[in-house]
Amino acid sequence: MGGPADTSTPLPADSATGAVTDPAAGAGPDAGAAGLTTGAVARRLGVAPTTLRSWDRRYGIGPAVREGGRHRRWSPADVAVLEAMCRLTGSGVPPAEAARQALAARQASGPGRRDARRPGNETRPPGGAAPAQRPERTGPRSPAHRPGGSNALPLGNVRQECRGLAGAAVRLDAAAVDGLLEAVLAEHGLVASWEDVITPALRAVGRKWAASTERPGERYVEVEHLLSWHVSSALRRVVTHPPVRPRGAPVLLACTPGETHTLSLEALAAGLAERGLPVRMFGASVPAEALDRAVRRTGPAAVVLWSQSRPTADRALAVRVGATAWGVRGARTRPAVAVAGPGWAGGTPPAGALRPRGLREALDTLVAVCAR
Repeated sequence: MGGPADTSTPLPADSATGAVTDPAAGAGPDAGAAGLTTGAVARRLGVAPTTLRSWDRRYGIGPAVREGGRHRRWSPADVAVLEAMCRLTGSGVPPAEAARQALAARQASGPGRRDARRPGNETRPPGGAAPAQRPERTGPRSPAHRPGGSNALPLGNVRQECRGLAGAAVRLDAAAVDGLLEAVLAEHGLVASWEDVITPALRAVGRKWAASTERPGERYVEVEHLLSWHVSSALRRVVTHPPVRPRGAPVLLACTPGETHTLSLEALAAGLAERGLPVRMFGASVPAEALDRAVRRTGPAAVVLWSQSRPTADRALAVRVGATAWGVRGARTRPAVAVAGPGWAGGTPPAGALRPRGLREALDTLVAVCAR
């Protein structure tokens, strides 16, 4: 079902290129009474410094204090405005409108920022007409000047909600991740949300983690874990109380022995529950003996075996599960077996096994199996 690296990546994408950047070297909590520099804020929030300068110049989202009259110094209140700006743009609000809302929220919650507007702050005067916006730069940027640089997550051409989700995860904004997941699931439904938003974000984080050259296997772990945990929580909330108690033979979902990535199976479990089908979810790294006992005890209509990587694609197990029979002599029943996940790619499926590719196809296949 096209699983990510558990695949089991507001700060939004850069306003010009859509790059989501890495805050791994973010400033610590004690930045001094003078406030944070633009570079420190950018690293903390996971956005390119050029984006912060652009927002300051175009929309007046700038610091209240400048060191020596020129160098920007961002106070906690300034950073709070930036965070609001990021959450809004990450959810698809245009930057100019996001800036208006972020500044209005600050003014409503306490003393406003400086009233005097510096030359070049292209904000709307009270009661006045909208100023002319400077055109966004078009055409390719050289690698040396690409916002985000080598820290950008490889998202590609994805929905805006995916960029918002990736940006929130990169800056470890748990509340924003939860809110974005809830909104996208409510608006687009489970399958579209999984395939077009959640999976691309998880894959981007997984690829960045795998490609890390500094302390391989360490960078981005915190981002991947936070995003995976919140995705798992959101999937379990999709169907908390089925409209009717499912009847009939269940569908068993299990990771093969040694396989620990469960998110794709959790998405499948949510989709089956939405369709009123009974599910038994056994999770990560199910021992072969335990799976054999579960099959014999429950008499399932189908068993789905998930493998994320080729070493965990146990073909012999799939064949053995498919040969398991129960019932009275002369009317014995065997389950359908579906092998899912990238670990099974690159070869023919085990004899008699189904091979759905993607969440939508897996749901359609299992619904048909259970209807026999």
